[in-house]
This record gives sequence, structure tokens and C-alpha cells, in this order.
Amino acid sequence: MPYLNSDIIKDFPIFNQKINGKRLAYLDNGATTQKPYKVINAMTDYNKASHGNPHRGAHQLSIKATEEYELSREAVRGFINAKSTEEIIFTKNATESLNLLAMSYGMDNIKLNDEIVLTISEHHSNILPWQRVAKFKGAKLNYMYLSDDFRITTDEIKKKITNKTKIVGVAHMSNALGTINPIEEIIEHAHKMGAIVIVDGSQSIPHIKVNVQELDADFFVFSAHKLMGPMGIGILYGKKELLEKMPPYLMGGDMIEYVYEQEATFAPLPFKFEAGTQNVEGAVGLRAAIDYIKKIGIDNITEHENMLTSYALEKLLNIPYVNIIGPKNMENRGGIISFTIDDVHPHDTASILDSYGVAIRSGHHCAQPLMRFLNVPATSRASFYLYNTEEDVEQLVDGIKNVRKWLGYGS
Repeated sequence: MPYLNSDIIKDFPIFNQKINGKRLAYLDNGATTQKPYKVINAMTDYNKASHGNPHRGAHQLSIKATEEYELSREAVRGFINAKSTEEIIFTKNATESLNLLAMSYGMDNIKLNDEIVLTISEHHSNILPWQRVAKFKGAKLNYMYLSDDFRITTDEIKKKITNKTKIVGVAHMSNALGTINPIEEIIEHAHKMGAIVIVDGSQSIPHIKVNVQELDADFFVFSAHKLMGPMGIGILYGKKELLEKMPPYLMGGDMIEYVYEQEATFAPLPFKFEAGTQNVEGAVGLRAAIDYIKKIGIDNITEHENMLTSYALEKLLNIPYVNIIGPKNMENRGGIISFTIDDVHPHDTASILDSYGVAIRSGHHCAQPLMRFLNVPATSRASFYLYNTEEDVEQLVDGIKNVRKWLGYGS
């Protein structure tokens, strides 16, 4: 049985509705997660009683908004065990965080003939910014490729990350495969070679414990909406000594110290990277989501998802026309299962499953280089979170068994 009590679903108002007359089995958590009342109410309460422009006013609403915003920063610091709130930068999402790093750190530190190393399974958001940096600076972009069991091997790490490598960008967990990459090994070797490591934690941080100091990650990014927070707010963690040397990415209000006609000086960390009016209600919602996760316990969430994923893999592997695209066991993998169905396009699979109340994702999952490497044009993807149950898995499996029937294959 799943580790967490199924009553948790009562904390999420979206599950009060039905889809096409069926109970909602929401299995698209890799794209975005649903919000509990705690998050929704926290944002509503902020807008009712505390809304103001932070850091700028002497009146009480501005002061309260500043307090809420900075309390949220401290909540994030504690959640990932950063040394200081100066290392926590609020952004729009993980994509913006990665672009900030590329334009600020990358453009300032990459030189002609330097090398940047990524994994072939990266999300486009951790590929496109580095393509731009490499082209602009005359650097080389290299990729670590997957073994037959969809993993990055020690040999591949040592072969691709050399003393020419200056930046390594790697997803903690693949959004397309569910593979948990060997982050500790990659970071240790990269540092020996003199490179810094940027970790995309978008898919990992909602599901497993993250301690940035233990990882020794140089930078770590994620989005609030993938851990039950709101859209429009993201995090860039960076080691203070690196952030202090980086020029700001966006210019404008609140990130300045003094502005003269021909020059300006910039505010200290973290404000140097937070130009313009910030998404305070988003930060409040993120803090509420972190509080909710802490109350349940991240280790309990991990255990629950592992049980569900193992159960789903067992069921799907017993269907002869279903092909799992990713690790087929629970070793170093998370709650994401990509699959194809013989003779059925993944988009058709997703549309038909929707008629059974099952919400999944289909397509290339913003990982086209990976799909080409695997020679798979697209997959269907089911991804789990703490409110999912065995009933959701059964609903998924029953729907899959009807997909081919819908298309005239009989079984």
C-alpha cells in the first residue's frame, strides 16, 4: 500500500471535480503540480491584508510585504540548506534562472575554446542558453550520452569532463526518463577538473531531499509550481563567492545602489539579481508549499512515490504492447514513467486516456536531442506526486488497455 494516507487528496480542491464524468487521476506532475488549500489560502490572505511593493516604502503595507517576501527567502534557504539568504535569488522560474546563469556567469567566464558539458537528456532550458554562450564565445558544447539502461556512467563522466571543461549543466532528475543522475559523482569530478556545476533541480526537489551544501552544487535551480507552489516564481541558488563576482543580468529598480548619469553601482546580494517589482504573492505561495511539504515529510513523500512507481512499472511491464522508455527498475529513478504503445502515437494515447479521466503528458517533453538519441519521436509520460494513489495507477492501466481497442487493434 502507498505510504501516505489517501485522505491527503482532500487538501487539494481540484480533485473535487470529475473529468469526462470520471474521477481525476492527475498524472502530469512532471509538468506542474496541484495546489493544496494551504497554498491557495496563503496567497489569498496576503492579497487581502499585506499587499504592497516591498523594499521601497515606509508605510505599513510595504513593510509587511517586505517581511513576507524575506520570510519566504529564509524558508527556501532552510529547505535546501543554503548557508545564507544572500545565496537565494528569486526569479520567474527555473528557465529564467538558467538563462541568468548563462548570460551572467557564462558570458563573463567562458573563453575561446573552453568546453561546456551537458547531458543529452537535458531539458531545452538547460541546452539553449549554453548553445548561445558557446556560439558567442567560440566555445565547444559537449554531451554526456546515456548507457543502454538510460544512465550516465562513470566512464562517460571522466571522458567528457576534462581540464578544458569550465561549466557542467545537469538535471538532477530527468524530466523525460525519471533517471536520477549521479550528481555527487559529477560534481566531485567536475571540481577536480576545475569546472563549476549547475544543477537543474526542477524534477528532483519536490520528491527527494536536497541539501545543496552536501551536494557541493555551485548553482541549483528550480520552479515553485513543480512543488505545489504557484507559477511565476523560481529559485536560483548560488554559492555566495560566485554570485558576488557575477554581473547582474536584468537592470532596473531595486537592484541598484546609486545611479548617476553615466554609471551606476549595484545593490548587494541577493538584490543585485532582482530587478523590478517582484512576485511577492508567488514567494508567499512557495513558502506555504514548503511548509506543507515539511509537515508531511520529504522522506515520506519519497517513500510513497517509490511504492507507487514500482507498482506502476510492474503493471505496465506486464502489458506486451507497452514499451518503457527509461529505467525499468527502481534503482536511481524517480516517479516519472515514459512509455510508448505499439502502433499508437503518444498524442492519441494521451487524448484517449483523458476520456478516462487520466491526465498524462505526451510529446518530446522539451528534450528533442534525447528523443533523437533514443530514436523515439515522442513518448507518453505519467508522473506521480504525493496525492496520487494506487487507484490512479489502476485507472491509468485500465485506460491504456483500452487505447488500442479505440483505434481498432482489438487489444
